[in-house]
Amino acid sequence: MGKPNYSFAKRQKELAKKKKKEEKRQRKLDDKLAAIAEAEKENASPEDPADDSAETAAAESTEEKASEDTPDIPE
Repeated sequence: MGKPNYSFAKRQKELAKKKKKEEKRQRKLDDKLAAIAEAEKENASPEDPADDSAETAAAESTEEKASEDTPDIPE
């Protein structure tokens, strides 16, 4: 009977660990990409044009108020 080859067993164990780690990394990457795709899908849904006009009107009124608050300084 021959003696056990410990270096072979160690190498096999290292290869198995490396394979498992790579599979975990790939799984995490796939999950992350799926989450990003889902977020983009939710953001890509069409919105009401009425909501957009309300936001634009609010922004314009804010600009008008800002211009009214600043005093005119003669040069």
